[in-house]
Amino acid sequence: MINNIDRVLIAGTGSGCGKTTVTCALLKALKMRKLNVTAFKCGPDYIDPMFHSEIIGTRSRNLDMYLCGENTMKYLLADDSEDTDFAVIEGVMGMYDGLGFEDDSYSANNIARVTSTPEILVLDVRGKSLSLAAEASGYLRYLDNNVRGIILNSCSEAMYPIYRDMLENRLGVRCYGYMPFVPEAEIGSRHLGLVTAAEIDDLKSKMWKLGEVAEKTIDIDGILKLGASASPYSYEPFDFGDTSGSKVRIGVARDKAFCFYYEDNIRLLEKYGAEIVNFSPLKDLCLPEGISGIILGGGYPEVHVARLSANLPMLAAVHTAAAGGMPVYAECGGFMYLGESIALDGNCYEMAGVLPANSHMTGKLVRFGYKTLTAEKDNMMCGKGESIKCHEFHYSDTDDCGDGFTAENRKGSIWPTTFANDTMFAGYPHLHLWSNPEFARNFVERCRKYAEEEVRG
Repeated sequence: MINNIDRVLIAGTGSGCGKTTVTCALLKALKMRKLNVTAFKCGPDYIDPMFHSEIIGTRSRNLDMYLCGENTMKYLLADDSEDTDFAVIEGVMGMYDGLGFEDDSYSANNIARVTSTPEILVLDVRGKSLSLAAEASGYLRYLDNNVRGIILNSCSEAMYPIYRDMLENRLGVRCYGYMPFVPEAEIGSRHLGLVTAAEIDDLKSKMWKLGEVAEKTIDIDGILKLGASASPYSYEPFDFGDTSGSKVRIGVARDKAFCFYYEDNIRLLEKYGAEIVNFSPLKDLCLPEGISGIILGGGYPEVHVARLSANLPMLAAVHTAAAGGMPVYAECGGFMYLGESIALDGNCYEMAGVLPANSHMTGKLVRFGYKTLTAEKDNMMCGKGESIKCHEFHYSDTDDCGDGFTAENRKGSIWPTTFANDTMFAGYPHLHLWSNPEFARNFVERCRKYAEEEVRG
């Protein structure tokens, strides 16, 4: 099949260069023009897509070639952007930063190449004059790329013509405008990156301001024309197999404490028959009525640990459901919630007590990065020996990670992880279910079996 959606990829020189600000401003400006826009984020990041969704009022998805593979990643880009006017893809880290130091595999640049997407490079001008041209020259010439233009960040109106003429005359690359510092639209940060969209009361006004500025300082018409020049690319359609099973209600924890989900994972579960019902472990006193499975995603349980621990009815409801055999799928923060306790700032907060694990904050990243999980025994997600790709990003640890799977990173290090049995999958790893869709099918089928067992009594 062929994908020919108009699209651009916003790449950066590195984290902190302003690519998220530029991407948000561009998305809002396009939305203000009444265009139907789809957003994507390269890599396993959960937080930026939440911003994109808040800004454009529609879907935002991840593109991760390591977790999904090249063809599936291409399929998701095409499928998620179907029937939209324009797609904006935000890069990750620096444009050449990927899996390691050997080459740019799995980087934003790699994704741009395999999807034939024009790139726009974001450069931060602070503290630079002629050196900015040298920096740009290095990025333009280092490896094969699709860079077709530059946007300057933290640039003033007075300095932009000077920088623009320098770059265009010396390097022959087009400048598509600039973003000045907009203090009234500044967004804070936390240990996992940007704060979540739900935590910014005036996010919409901040984003509206960014869009207004972008309309004045960025060549939106030029970017739309550039996106229209993107070459089509081919991909193989995805075969879902049999999806004729009955619908089954599955509760998904969604609030300020649990908000890290790959939306394509949710869509895949729905494809196999899941009827998603959201609930809040922070606010709700009971689980949704009629559910036959629970999903507890990652997020910030440590930030809201006192409220989570104080919500005794919900803790009891989750414990009772899990003890009664209801299938439970939990990742990272959700895994911490299922444990005995979370220790923070000298205090110990009791959690659901489903698992014999006690978590604590470490102040540093633990077991960070991509890895492959291989099952050590049969469980509700897969059979022994089957595997799936995953990612970890957490500043906490536990006294018991589980031993249902073996994790292996790209350096060959291995260790036990994840509680897994006929009704439970819970651990620190974040799965991308499109890495092995059978995990999604099997989970939904196990929930369906539980529902049937409940009906039979």
